[in-house]
Amino acid sequence: MITPVLTSLLALLIAGADEPTRVDGLRIWAGPDKTRAVLDLSGAVEYRLFTLKNPDRVVIDLNHARLERALPQPSSDAAFLTGVRSGRRAESDLRVVFELSQAARPQSFLLAPAAQYGHRLVVDLYPRARRDSASEPVKQVDPGAEREVVVAIDAGHGGEDPGAVGPSGVREKDVVLKIARHLQALLDGRPGMRAVLVRDGDYYIAHKERPAKAREERADLFVSIHADAFPDKRVKGSSVFVLSRGRATSEAARYLADRENQADLVGGVSLSDKDETLAAVLLDLSQSAALEASKTVGAQVLAALARTGPTHQREVGGAPFAVLTAPDIPSILIETAFITNPREEKRLSSADGRRKIATAIMYGIEDYFYRHPPPGTWIAANRVRDSHIVVQGETLSEIAQRHNVSLGRLRAVNQIDGDLLRVGDQIRIPAGG
Repeated sequence: MITPVLTSLLALLIAGADEPTRVDGLRIWAGPDKTRAVLDLSGAVEYRLFTLKNPDRVVIDLNHARLERALPQPSSDAAFLTGVRSGRRAESDLRVVFELSQAARPQSFLLAPAAQYGHRLVVDLYPRARRDSASEPVKQVDPGAEREVVVAIDAGHGGEDPGAVGPSGVREKDVVLKIARHLQALLDGRPGMRAVLVRDGDYYIAHKERPAKAREERADLFVSIHADAFPDKRVKGSSVFVLSRGRATSEAARYLADRENQADLVGGVSLSDKDETLAAVLLDLSQSAALEASKTVGAQVLAALARTGPTHQREVGGAPFAVLTAPDIPSILIETAFITNPREEKRLSSADGRRKIATAIMYGIEDYFYRHPPPGTWIAANRVRDSHIVVQGETLSEIAQRHNVSLGRLRAVNQIDGDLLRVGDQIRIPAGG
C-alpha cells in the first residue's frame, strides 16, 4: 500500500525529473589560438552542435533546457565572435547561436562539477585559417650567429580556471600573469636573453599545449609560474619543482608510441626516421639531460627566492605536473608563495612584492645560463669568467686592457653605455676576450 507520504515523495521526484536544465550564464575568453565560450548549467544536458554559413554561425541545441537570464554579449576583444542570441526550439528545447565574423571550427565537451563550478558546456571556436601547431614549421636558427637564450614563461591557469583563491579573493591566475609579464620584461633587458609568454591574457591553455608552445619557440628553458595553496593558512614559502622520474618514464613511453610526436625534434634530432631502439635511446639521452638541467636551474632559482623570502622546502622537488613533460627542454614549476596565507597573499597582491619575486627568478635563471650557456649563444661567447671590483681612479678601458678583453664586450656584458664607474662596482669579465 502506498502511503500519502510516499505518494508526495514520488510526485516530487517525477516533477524534478521533468524540470528542464537551466542555463545560468555564459563566460567568454579570447585567446591567441581560439575563443572559448562556457555555458554554466544546473545539470547534465544532451545537446547538438552544428555550423551554418551566410552568415557564419555556430548553433547549439540543448534538449529540455531553459535560459535563466539573458546571455551577455562578447566584448570587443573576443576575436571573431561578434554576438550571441538564443531562442526557444520546439516546446522545451533551447537554441543558442554564436554569430561569427568568419568561419570557425568548433570543438565542444561537457564538464562535471568541480571546485566552485557546476556543470558546464565548453565550446572552443578555432578560426578555419588556423593551422595546428604540429604542422607549423620549426623556427630555424642561423648556426653561425650568436643567438639569444630563449626562456618560455608560462603563467598558470587562466580563463575559466582561476587557480587557487586567497582569503581576500585574490586569484592565482591574475597574480601569476603579472609576475610572468614582469619576469619577461626583466629577462628581455638582460644581454643575450629573450623571453616569450605562453599565456599573455585571461584565457586557458591546456596543460599539454603549454610546453608545445615552448617547443615552437625553440626555448632553452620552460618556466611555469604558480601560487601554492593549503587549508592551513599558516603554511608559507616558495617551492620549485621538476618532473618526477616516474612521470618522466611514463611520458617517454607515451611519446614514443605517438607517431605524431616522433616527427618532432627531440634535442634537435628527428625520431621519425629512426628504428624503435635507436629512437628510445635518443629520447632517453635527451630526457635525462633535460631533467638534470631542470634540477640545476631549479636549485639556482630556489636559492635566489630564498634571499627574498621564506621557502617551503630546501631542495627542488619532483612532481608529476603535466606542464613539465617536454622531453628536450629543461622545465621547472615555481610555486611563488602560498596565496592562502594572508601575509603572502598581500605580498602577491603588491606590485613591489611581485617585482621582488620576478627579480629573484630572473637572477636564478641568469646565474644558471652564465654557468651553463647553450653552445652558439651570445652568453656562451660573452659569459663571465671573473669579476673585478672597481677601485679609486680606474677606468673601464684600463680594466678591459688589464683583463685582456675588448672594451665593447665589457660594456655589453655589464650594460654600461659610457665609461663612468663608481668605486666598489663589480664588473663582470667575459670569457673569450
